[in-house]
Amino acid sequence: MFDIIWKGIIIGICVSAPMGPIGVLCIQRTLNRGKYYGIATGLGATASDLLYAIVTGYGMSFVVDFLQLHQFVFQIAGSILVFAFGFYLSRSNPVRQLSKTSEAKESYMQDFVTSFALTITNPLIIFLFMALYARFSFITSATQLGEAVVGFSSILVGACGWWFFLTSIVNVFRNKFNVRGLRLVNITTGCIIMLLAIIGIIMTISGDEFIR
Repeated sequence: MFDIIWKGIIIGICVSAPMGPIGVLCIQRTLNRGKYYGIATGLGATASDLLYAIVTGYGMSFVVDFLQLHQFVFQIAGSILVFAFGFYLSRSNPVRQLSKTSEAKESYMQDFVTSFALTITNPLIIFLFMALYARFSFITSATQLGEAVVGFSSILVGACGWWFFLTSIVNVFRNKFNVRGLRLVNITTGCIIMLLAIIGIIMTISGDEFIR
């Protein structure tokens, strides 16, 4: 049982740690609004990743076949959505964002949902899970239901642990930014996300996979 726990934690970290659009967005929200807004963003991505982890673990081959058949469409559509969000972010007003802190519950849920939506549009993350499962012999046909539940829970722990770690580190520097600095963060973050989206489109057209 310990074996499947540590493997699940490592897989959760490996899926979450690459600094793609969601990681950049998490940093931006932490700097603009605070640690818990960044955590809400990370948890939205984690919820999506966990869903795909379960799909991969139970070997839903028809889903994988469907994704392979429509891989080009998914990659292009997902990259366009990420680009549009990056553009919106680069134009957003940090003063207005800061004023929303009094509406914490609504804002947390909005951050969670937008992060989940951005991540769920990239179902090709399944192929990353497939590679990690094969590397660690994580979920096999011999894995019992109880072990699978523990394994998926461990992925959740690993992913959440990464987002807590990232937001805690970024939050240390938050007080060093004024409104003008936060505006620069928004512009920089939006441009990075748009650049990642453009790279994703180029890699898709050239035939390479763009995970996240």
